[in-house]
Amino acid sequence: MTKRANAKYKLDRRLGENIWGRPKSPVNKREYGPGQHGQRRKSKLSDFGVQLRAKQKLKGYYGNISERQFRAVYAEASRIPGDTSENLIGLLERRLDAVVYRAKFVATPFAARQFVSHGHVTVNGRKATVASMRLKVGDVVEVRTRSKELPILLEATQLAERDVPDYVETDHKKMTAKLTRIPALADVPYPVQMSPGLVVEYYSR
Repeated sequence: MTKRANAKYKLDRRLGENIWGRPKSPVNKREYGPGQHGQRRKSKLSDFGVQLRAKQKLKGYYGNISERQFRAVYAEASRIPGDTSENLIGLLERRLDAVVYRAKFVATPFAARQFVSHGHVTVNGRKATVASMRLKVGDVVEVRTRSKELPILLEATQLAERDVPDYVETDHKKMTAKLTRIPALADVPYPVQMSPGLVVEYYSR
């Protein structure tokens, strides 16, 4: 089990947004935060608070990866020539678990991390179990033969709530996915607005 498998929707409620666009999100019914004080009037956020919220939302979207790992991705994005916020999104979307999620092999980023760590996929024909593995353009992800009939896989491919983006070439008959290019922020189908520029401001303080 992933470390947030049983409490992932608490993040939705804390942020007040359905960040994965899931129909089961409690935010669809309760737009206030969790806990006994969740319905208190929200105070206006400071600039720091806005930046922190943007960082929490983006980090949470990708399966709530650890702060240490997320900061390392930002540090790498800042070293790459060009727009740091766009580089950050490109690096996050190149994660193996992100591509597995984008290909609709599983229903959530949390399930994608678990799917990879349990050894259900290969990259270019070699077994891969590290969810944070960075893919290159042209890399092919394939569900292993023994895993192609898993109910979780068959259910996810039929989900109507999201589509496969055009930068991931997917064949659901062969259960393969190929990263065809590194996406820009505008290419990524986030259900809610993400602000990587605010994340850059947060870490640049």
